Amino acid sequence: MVRPSGLLTRQEEPVPLKSICVTLSIREFVAGVAATLNYENEEKFPLETFFVFPMDEDSAVYSFEAMVDGKTIKAELKDKKKAHIIYESAISHRHQAFLLEEDKCSRDVFCCNVGNLQPGSKVALTLKYVQELPLEADGALRYVLPAVLNPRYRCSGSPEDSCLDLKTPIVPLDDLPYAFSMTATVSSQHGIETIQSNCPLSPIEYLGDKKTSAQISLADGHKFDRDVELLIYYREVHTPSVAVELGNPKNNPDGLMKDPSAMVCFYPNIPEVEPSAICGEFVFLMDCSGSMQCPISKQDKSQLRIEAAKETLILLLKSLPVNCYFNIYAFGSSFEAFFPNSVKYTQDTMEEALRRVKLMRADLGGTEILTPLQVIYREPSTPGHPLQLFVFTDGEVTDTFSIIKEVRNHRLRHRCFSFGIGEGASTSLIKGIARVGGGTSEFITGKDRMQAKALRALKHALQPAVEDVSVNWDLPRGLSAKTLSPEQTVLYKGQRLIVYAQLTGTMPPEEGTGEVCLNYTLQGKSCENKVTFSLQPKLDDNFTIHRLAAKAFLQSMDIGFGETPAKTKKDVLKVSIDCGVISSHTAFIAINKDVNKPVQGPLACRDIPRPVLLCAAAPMPQCKRVGSARIFGCRHGSQPPPNIFQAMKLPVQDITPQELKDLDAGSWGFDLPTRAPPVFGETYLVQLISLQNADGSWDLDEDLARILGISLKDLWSALPVKNFKATYQIF
Repeated sequence: MVRPSGLLTRQEEPVPLKSICVTLSIREFVAGVAATLNYENEEKFPLETFFVFPMDEDSAVYSFEAMVDGKTIKAELKDKKKAHIIYESAISHRHQAFLLEEDKCSRDVFCCNVGNLQPGSKVALTLKYVQELPLEADGALRYVLPAVLNPRYRCSGSPEDSCLDLKTPIVPLDDLPYAFSMTATVSSQHGIETIQSNCPLSPIEYLGDKKTSAQISLADGHKFDRDVELLIYYREVHTPSVAVELGNPKNNPDGLMKDPSAMVCFYPNIPEVEPSAICGEFVFLMDCSGSMQCPISKQDKSQLRIEAAKETLILLLKSLPVNCYFNIYAFGSSFEAFFPNSVKYTQDTMEEALRRVKLMRADLGGTEILTPLQVIYREPSTPGHPLQLFVFTDGEVTDTFSIIKEVRNHRLRHRCFSFGIGEGASTSLIKGIARVGGGTSEFITGKDRMQAKALRALKHALQPAVEDVSVNWDLPRGLSAKTLSPEQTVLYKGQRLIVYAQLTGTMPPEEGTGEVCLNYTLQGKSCENKVTFSLQPKLDDNFTIHRLAAKAFLQSMDIGFGETPAKTKKDVLKVSIDCGVISSHTAFIAINKDVNKPVQGPLACRDIPRPVLLCAAAPMPQCKRVGSARIFGCRHGSQPPPNIFQAMKLPVQDITPQELKDLDAGSWGFDLPTRAPPVFGETYLVQLISLQNADGSWDLDEDLARILGISLKDLWSALPVKNFKATYQIF
């Protein structure tokens, strides 16, 4: 038998999608992306193809066009139901049609349909989007081009016509049958410190005396077999700024695109305050579904999602403040709580929780988050201890909007912090529940920055509440600002705040300036941050700020295809269509009207394979505990060194052995090793915290001596006094 040439599916059918080419432009903290999908029909009959792929939840998709036989066909954004009617009508009449839509179940899944691709025909489909880049705990700006779209668990009540229901071939990462390339330009007026990636890069070319721009490309031969992550470190990232962009009144006589838009970036200088006496009730919701048995990424096959989640949970559990309350729920198709009600944080309750965490397995079936959430919210609050909810999941669900709605309904009584575990974690779910729950979201795809991310979230949860948040504008007479961003109710120290506004009225002369002020109250004290800016709007052909402003509005108002109220849906449709930014209620549709005659022959369907991380089995780590003596970090009656060790047990940075050694060797009575042995395969801080007691002390035993790199005998003999006892509590 003669095998077909070219790219094949597992059923030996040629794959119509031949390659994906991505062009990326990052300016300061905004990314502009153009992704081109190149199709070719090598078969003898017309095809209809379906390509389901992931997108970051924050992406504002504003353009979709097809290049057919040298001619560009620009898609129109229409009501989703109308777009489907137009597409089906075109297909039935044998015309070429192209459809791009957001999934009904989740904002981070898209489907691209190509209808009536003629034999021998080549088509290039290009979609464009803009996106704010999140700021990491270490100051990096993080861009991710998602590749992995894992199967998602269907719950009862989920939409029946989800893109995820398409029986698209799922292939291991190494077997992807289409090529991939990406080039990027990065620029910042403050200069670029360095750029890192989880994928091999060609040599980076820096331009300008101060390295204000850089050219990047993936190394030759890269396959789209993992999420592509770029970490960009600028020399300065905490500078407040305001950018004003010209509107487009000719094509948009009434609506958001008509007037200039402003993008304000605050880095609130929230003052240090005394820790609150109120500790809080910390509830941890841990995903133990079967999909958590998969590796977190292709690069680290030995680390399973469940193990990464457990490490993160243990780190947080060890860092809780004394006198707080806590509980842990494990969920899958069913769920179970560690304690009947939240319990006080003591040595005994912490040890019992740790014992059960170490026994956790990814064996509870499907990913059903909604039911345990509802149970947690029904539990009575612990008086004087505000609820802080931490969710750990790979987000492989189809009832995303129902879960987000549930968290939103209880936003006034708690804060929600979420952790997406592994590549392919749903950004729609992870970011969505944190956004409506007044918390923050983090993604754990490797061990390199796990500690900093986990502890940053806990630090935010322990911060006193910032109240009475408002944004006020001081503009010349005749000019006013209408805020487009959702009302801001939560601020955290070190976090960036972005506000969008529409400027209406008469713009002043060239020298005109305005001022915007962020006001808030912290422990009864009024605070403010001001930024003065030029009122001369700049032209951007892509209307980046307008698109991002529309996306911010849509994220706050569009709560899902089946969840958005009818009155709100009307506003969502108007903003989406006026600004050209896709929503759950709109879709891009393009019809090739230049075909002289209908496509002939029976229509065959071809689904494009998508990559998935396959589950694997791995042995569970065993832990043991020996000895009963206890070690505290400084002499009895003395004070711990300043800065790093404080009254609360909350790490704020990854403290290396050398940093510990440099603190105050006399306080320890011995020298710490400059390089700790990899006892548990973790970083030094995780190893050290894994042995810490609830009150911040350590048992002086073989496990601790091994982490410190010395014998237990030498550790005992190095103690300056026999009654050596005080406390080193990691802050």
